[in-house]
Amino acid sequence: MIDFAGRTAFVTGGANGVGLGIARALLAEGCKVAIADIRQDSIDKALESFDNQEAMGIKLDVASRTDFPRAADEVEERLGPVSLLFNNAGINLFQTIDDSSFDDWDWVMGVNLHGVINGCMTFAPRMKARGLGGYIVNTASMASFLAAGAPGIYNTTKFAVRGLSESLRYSLASHGIGVSVLCPGLVKSYIYASDAVRPDGLKSEMKAVDSAAVERMEQLHQHGMEPDVIAARVLDGMRENRAHIFPHPEFRDELEELFGEVLADFRDYPQDPGYEQRTGFEKMRRESYRKGREAARSAT
Repeated sequence: MIDFAGRTAFVTGGANGVGLGIARALLAEGCKVAIADIRQDSIDKALESFDNQEAMGIKLDVASRTDFPRAADEVEERLGPVSLLFNNAGINLFQTIDDSSFDDWDWVMGVNLHGVINGCMTFAPRMKARGLGGYIVNTASMASFLAAGAPGIYNTTKFAVRGLSESLRYSLASHGIGVSVLCPGLVKSYIYASDAVRPDGLKSEMKAVDSAAVERMEQLHQHGMEPDVIAARVLDGMRENRAHIFPHPEFRDELEELFGEVLADFRDYPQDPGYEQRTGFEKMRRESYRKGREAARSAT
């Protein structure tokens, strides 16, 4: 079981929503916490709300490959080596793939996927080199399992974060570093206002913001799960070293239904040439994957 006290945590998107909830929960466990966010006013407000002073804020565009190591160096110089990483920053664009532009792709992929990649590529090698173990939580979404027409690019990024996290979980297990993917449902957050932080360089092909739609989404998100509730469930998932952290239990039946539909798409075909050799290899691969899952469960 991971011991949180005394560790240094780096939380992206840490100045509001789930990230802020995680930061509060970590501080209560005796962690030192750095909250990274693109909104300086939100960082300032968050820091003012903390009773525990072992916290700092740093302005960061997670999509920037060059800014991430700079932020990491600054945090570690002040708070010590980071051994808890929460790649939580995310945005959304509520439209279909076929109705999107390349600017839309670059923006959403840059934050939701490249932000996670940049965090892992910055901190995972440092954790490995220090040999002190650690933990990485990558925020995906129930949208990493459940796709609809919209939000298409968001679904794409979250499916990718889920796959990235599973692969990373296996490769880091031998270093005593746990990895979980967080898959929340509706959250009380400001993700509906993502357009407010869209870079000017990625606005040339954007559609005019539908203020009425934003207002509707704002009302919907008011009924989302409280960030502090999600944060408590995240820490529980880390203590149990779960591959997936599902804070919203109401999705269980829907996933069971979906997985049933997926399995129903298989067909029993006659054996083709090469079947015996191919399935022999797959038997070895399956056993290797099973052992990998077992090793990952006992990593921390």
